[in-house]
Amino acid sequence: MTSQSRVVLITGVTSGIGKATAELLIKEGHRVVGDGRQQDKLTALTQSLGQNFVGICGDASDTEHLETLFSQALNQFNAPVDAVIVNAGRGLSGSVKEADLSQFDAILKLNVSGAAQLMQQSARRMVAQQAAQFPHKATDIVVIGSVVGRHISPFGATYSATKFAVHCLTESLRREVGPKGVRVTLIEPGVVVSGFQEAAGYKDDVTDVFNEKFGPLLYPIDVANTILFSLNQPPHVHVSNIMVRPTRQDYP
Repeated sequence: MTSQSRVVLITGVTSGIGKATAELLIKEGHRVVGDGRQQDKLTALTQSLGQNFVGICGDASDTEHLETLFSQALNQFNAPVDAVIVNAGRGLSGSVKEADLSQFDAILKLNVSGAAQLMQQSARRMVAQQAAQFPHKATDIVVIGSVVGRHISPFGATYSATKFAVHCLTESLRREVGPKGVRVTLIEPGVVVSGFQEAAGYKDDVTDVFNEKFGPLLYPIDVANTILFSLNQPPHVHVSNIMVRPTRQDYP
């Protein structure tokens, strides 16, 4: 472990982008506290990643759970969290006319309210940290958005709406805390090969269309590498937004 080792909090760490990011950051010598809803997956990840990983089971939209993540990181690593990856979220397929709106409240709570809670808790802590240490050290809040938070997507309109909201929160927070030395970065991935499509209820033929039109698609490690790039910048350099797509993805 080097003096540059950071303590990173990642929500939604048991699969996809969250898991790939945890694995990459620990490989790079950083320490990670992550959460997920399934204890068996967290246990397996702990066994795989070793002592530089702490997994805590819970709901990423719950305020007390988020507070626990910060306190457990400090207890385990004897250092405060200095980078947060706001990653937990879920999708919902369908247009405005066709989507199952009985699920809309649940994705709003996780994708928007949960993200806002984590961003607020992170910002309050990091502003206090940076009052004493900027520009000698960096603190980062990295938010996983989506290309459909910038370009309206009729095949996932309700999910797209949550990402438009998250993008607004991210830019608002950047303008508020950037002058105080806290970096807020939005990562906007295109189509990523993961369990996201299945969980969101996309039909197999939609995924086949993605592969046919846009493939080869992104993998979670591609997004993880993008996150690492932003974290690795010197404290006075702030990468505000990165959109990363499969090369052949023209829209959204």
